[in-house]
Amino acid sequence: MLTEARAILFVDDETTSRKWFARNFGGEFEIATAAGADEALQILAEHGQNFAVLVTDYRMPHQDGMKLLRSVQREHRHLVRLLATAYAEKDVAIAAVNDGKVLRILEKPLEDGPTRDALREALALYRTQAVERALNEGRVTALREMLGFLAHELNTPLATVRGCVASVAERHRPAPPGMAGNLVVFEEEHPGELLGALERAERRALYCQSLVSTFTQSARDAYPGAAPQTVTASGLLQALLEEFPFEPVERSWVSLDVQRDFRLPGRRDLLYLVLCTLAKNALQALRGRDGPLLELSAGCEQAGGGVHGWIRFRDNGPGIEPDVLRRLTREPVTTRSASGGNGMGLLFCQRVLQSAGGSVHVESQLGAGTTVLLRFERNVEPVANA
Repeated sequence: MLTEARAILFVDDETTSRKWFARNFGGEFEIATAAGADEALQILAEHGQNFAVLVTDYRMPHQDGMKLLRSVQREHRHLVRLLATAYAEKDVAIAAVNDGKVLRILEKPLEDGPTRDALREALALYRTQAVERALNEGRVTALREMLGFLAHELNTPLATVRGCVASVAERHRPAPPGMAGNLVVFEEEHPGELLGALERAERRALYCQSLVSTFTQSARDAYPGAAPQTVTASGLLQALLEEFPFEPVERSWVSLDVQRDFRLPGRRDLLYLVLCTLAKNALQALRGRDGPLLELSAGCEQAGGGVHGWIRFRDNGPGIEPDVLRRLTREPVTTRSASGGNGMGLLFCQRVLQSAGGSVHVESQLGAGTTVLLRFERNVEPVANA
């Protein structure tokens, strides 16, 4: 892995110079040498991930050091680059900095002390940049996953909005003769049908807006230096109750009990999507059941020398088949493929919880409901006087 690379590649067409460099610095650093630019590029093509630093001579046959630096700048950008030269012309130094993006220019003949210091500085810079690259790659990966998940989550409510609008449009009838021009006629099968359809469309549209807002905040947070968001368990659960597009009857199924509030050690936007996913799954399981109930609860407690927090979703739905239950948080598996389920929801939830130092646990018994427990086991901060 690039974050573990530590070798230094020294390029010089002079045999004695290569031997001196390897002998002088091989005790402290892992050194490889090349006799020219072509050999160096071949080594990097095969083992570039092992190298952190490139040191190259300026004057060499066929390709000079500047051409090698430009090639490395294009093809091996992770390398920290140093240029060694006995020619102190101003234009060489300017080109090395501008085109080759070198950290240092070392004057030949190389001296032990200054060269050793430069190599240490280059390796330190490489490690710092490697950490930044890993963080940025993690941010990009998280955004890609979230974008795919967001597209899936938006699909169902947007389809509902389209269906409601189409239903209203289908009920439009031609105006009878003599009717005022600013009035239109709609026909209902039962009183309140069209108003109900418009209200359902509005709830779904508001939910879509909340998801898009969540993704927009994630995109902002992906930039280095963005201020981290903090949220309490009670605040996040309350946002779920206010923003999720419950059907009117569904909201009466849900209860909330925060036993001891705490600050969540994770991204507010991602955790909100986790709660939306769990709420949607539970509500779908409860539809058609007698006396449906969804209990939301949260709390924190002392455990193992620290504080652990938890959020729990407990329903009295039909439960989950044991074979499906074993695989839920490890692979894409769904009991609702016919209605568009792809089994990615709980995998997404597990990844979010793992990034926050926690985990997802699912317990279920056929005919006796399902419990999903979100555990937070790192950096949990109780809310005072909660």
